[in-house]
Amino acid sequence: MTAVSNTVGSATVRPLDAARWVMWTYVAVNVAIVEVLFASAGSGKNDVLTVAKFFGLHAALLMLFQLLLVARLPWLDRRIGMDRLTVWHRWVGFSLLWTVLTHATLVVLGYATLDDTSMTKTFVALSGVTASLLGMLAAGVILAIGTISLRAVRRRLPYEVWHALHLLLYLALGLAFVHQLEETTTFTSSAFATAYWWVLWLFSFGALLTGRFALPLWRNAYHRFQVTAVVPESDHVVSVYVTGRHLDKLPARAGQFCIWRFPGHNNWWKANPFSLSAAPDGQGLRLTAKAVGSVSAGLRQLPVGTRAFVEGPYGAFTSLHRSRSGALLIAGGVGITPVRAMLEEQTNGDVVVLYRVRDEADAVLLDEVRRLLAIRGGRLHLLTGRTAEGAAPPFGPDGLRHLVPDVTERDVYVCGPPAMTGAVLSSLRALRVPAHQVHAEKFSLA
Repeated sequence: MTAVSNTVGSATVRPLDAARWVMWTYVAVNVAIVEVLFASAGSGKNDVLTVAKFFGLHAALLMLFQLLLVARLPWLDRRIGMDRLTVWHRWVGFSLLWTVLTHATLVVLGYATLDDTSMTKTFVALSGVTASLLGMLAAGVILAIGTISLRAVRRRLPYEVWHALHLLLYLALGLAFVHQLEETTTFTSSAFATAYWWVLWLFSFGALLTGRFALPLWRNAYHRFQVTAVVPESDHVVSVYVTGRHLDKLPARAGQFCIWRFPGHNNWWKANPFSLSAAPDGQGLRLTAKAVGSVSAGLRQLPVGTRAFVEGPYGAFTSLHRSRSGALLIAGGVGITPVRAMLEEQTNGDVVVLYRVRDEADAVLLDEVRRLLAIRGGRLHLLTGRTAEGAAPPFGPDGLRHLVPDVTERDVYVCGPPAMTGAVLSSLRALRVPAHQVHAEKFSLA
C-alpha cells in the first residue's frame, strides 16, 4: 500500500486541547443560559419545588450533553478519541442519574409539603398527571440503565444484551422531551426559553442522528464495501481485505479502527471494532484480528464477495497528535495492528518499535514490521518470553529507559492488552514523559 504523508504537528494549539476547549465552552455557555432561565422564571410554589426545578433544568442539559458524547461526530472523535468520550459519557450518565433522582424526589416532597400529605399519596396522585407520569417513566428507565451500567452488573452481561438494554436511553430521552414540553414552567416560561430549548434539543438529536445513523448509512451506500480476500496470518490470527468504490474519499488514517459487520455471514447485531492493520491507500482496507470470540473466530470462514457494513473510521490514535520528530511505538500481541499501519506514515523522524509477545511465533505481521522499519531506518526490539527472576520488567521505568534512552523526547504510542498498557503508562508517568506526548486508546464499544 502507498504510504501516507506524515508531518509533526506544529500548531500552537494541539488538536486534543482545541477539542476540549470547544467542549468546555459549549458546556459553560449552556450552563450560563440555563442559570439565567432558572433565575428569570421565578420561584416555584414553595422552596422545595424551586430547588426541584433547578435540578430538572440541569437534568435536561445533562441528557443533551450525553447525546453529543455518543454521537460519534468525526471532528470530536479524531481529536478526543472514542474511549475518552465513552469515559466522559459514563460519568455524565451517573451524574444524570443522581440529578434525575434528586429532581423526582424533591418534586414529590415539594407537593407533599404543599398539600400537607404523605409522599406516597403524593406520588400516586402525580402519576395521574400526564407530565409527571412521563417524567416518572423517564426516571425509571434512566435508573434501570444506570443499574446495568454498574461494573459488577456490566461484566456479567453479554455485550449484545447490555447494548440492547442501553438503547432504552433513547426512550428515556423521548419521554423526557415530552415531559419538558408538558411542563410549561420551563419550556415556555418565555419566548427565549422556548427558542433555546427547541434549538438545543434539535441540535443534539440532529448530531446523534447524523453521526450514528445518517453518516454510516451514506458511507456504506457510497463506498459499497466488499470482502476481496481472507488471509490466515497464523493459527489464531486472520487478515481480511476489503475494497469498495471511491475509497480515496474515505477519511481514514493509519492507527484508526472501524466497527465491522458482515451481515451475510453474521447476525446484524454482531459488530466488532478492529483496527486498520495497513495504512489506507484509497484502494482497499485491511483488518487483522485474533480469534477471541465467535465473531472474530468466524472471520476465517468469511466468503470472498461478502458485503461489509463499516462504521467509522474512529479513533485519535493517529499521527494527527504528533508533536516530536521521534516516535516510540509500543505494542503487545495483536495490538501491533495499528502500529504496523502507522509505520507506513512514519516518513520522517526516528522510529523505535517495542513489540511484546510470548514467543516469535506469536508475533503477528512481524515480517511486515521489519520490512517497514528497514525502509525507514527504524529499530525493532522484539521482547519475547517471561521476564527473568530479578530482572527489570521490560516495560518498567528502568526497562524503558534502557531500551530507549531518549524516551522523554519522543511521542509514545501504546496499544496492547489492558495490563500491559497500564504498566507502560505508569512507567511513562514515572519517567515524566509529558502527557501530551503519550497516546493510548482502547479500541472497544463499551
